[in-house]
Amino acid sequence: MDTSARLKGATLSAQKARLVADQVRGLSVESATNLLQFSGKKAATIILKLLESAVANAEHNSGLDVDDLFISRIYVDEAVTLKRLRPRAKGRANQRLKRSCHINITLSDQ
Repeated sequence: MDTSARLKGATLSAQKARLVADQVRGLSVESATNLLQFSGKKAATIILKLLESAVANAEHNSGLDVDDLFISRIYVDEAVTLKRLRPRAKGRANQRLKRSCHINITLSDQ
């Protein structure tokens, strides 16, 4: 049985989130939680919170045992990019891109 959780519009670039997502893909929930708690990256705290949400969904909605769960799929998609202007010299401006992403986690017990 599969259970999933989704985070839309995380204020983080998809490239940075994929670095952490690749580390936890295929791991059990317990080992992924340990890895994410001691990682220094911003994406690790966001993905850890989403993983805890997916585990709660599995327990409450599907009645699955937490000890048997592992991350079967995790993927990161790009979301909207906010375009902001940064003032520069002589009346010019540079564009600054504030990127965001959607993160999806699917847990399985098989």
